[in-house]
Amino acid sequence: MSSDDFDMIRGSGNVFRDLGHPDADREQLRALLAARIIGVLDDRKLTVRAAQELTGIAAADFSRIRKANLGRFTIDRLMTILAGLDQEVDVTVDVHPRSRNAEQPELRP
Repeated sequence: MSSDDFDMIRGSGNVFRDLGHPDADREQLRALLAARIIGVLDDRKLTVRAAQELTGIAAADFSRIRKANLGRFTIDRLMTILAGLDQEVDVTVDVHPRSRNAEQPELRP
């Protein structure tokens, strides 16, 4: 197979957007926060039980985060977990118009 058999497609930097997920930006942020939680646990060599003892957050929640099962976690909850792990979260917001060919998400009240 030669390199001519493949097309290079550059992603947007947000896999959820590239896959057409309706809440792509929110999902990307949750994934980034969860990845940071996993990174802290790994850096400190904390088991989910040790993380529970340290933070008071259920060990099952840390297990869900490690498995990227983020359905029950809000952005606020993930930030609270990071705070419990003595992490400070800085948020920067960059707002710009969507490209015309992007699907518009359903707005919720």
